[in-house]
Amino acid sequence: MEKGKKFFKRYKIFLILAALNLVIGIISPEIGLKSLSLTKSNVLEMLSIIPPVFVLLGLLDVWVKRETMVKYMGKGSGLVGVLIAFFIGSAAAGPLYAAFPVAGVLLRKGSSVTNVYIMLGAWSTTKIPLLLFEASSMGLKFTGIRLCMSIIGITIIALMMEKFLPQEEKDEMVRRAMEKA
Repeated sequence: MEKGKKFFKRYKIFLILAALNLVIGIISPEIGLKSLSLTKSNVLEMLSIIPPVFVLLGLLDVWVKRETMVKYMGKGSGLVGVLIAFFIGSAAAGPLYAAFPVAGVLLRKGSSVTNVYIMLGAWSTTKIPLLLFEASSMGLKFTGIRLCMSIIGITIIALMMEKFLPQEEKDEMVRRAMEKA
């Protein structure tokens, strides 16, 4: 019985969404089929992205020593840590959901929470391939202004989260990341 509760707790959202999808399929088969098709498409996309991400994470976990990560991205790493966090986020490939396992590894390796926030912000808004597409579509001036505003915004948000998020919650994030090891 305990295993069943643990399973439901862990997969609660998935199970609720699957049940909701089933109800929609019964009420409106056309919408249900479209929903199922979109779900299949998203799962296939995730399956094509997640394995390479986890291979790279495994390499990062094995090749980069904790001491090195603490030195360059830990508390007190200053501008160097911020620049590395921006680089990791901007150079990354894949959708935002692939960034969270990377964030977990960075936390396990001793990166500061602020640098992890910056990496997540950069991953979502300053990706190099998207900047190139944006520049060709919207122009260099627009892209430059938007990029500068994004960098400022990401930095301000990361610093505000560091300041206003209670230490217990930051510790909980690190604890969860350590559990995944």
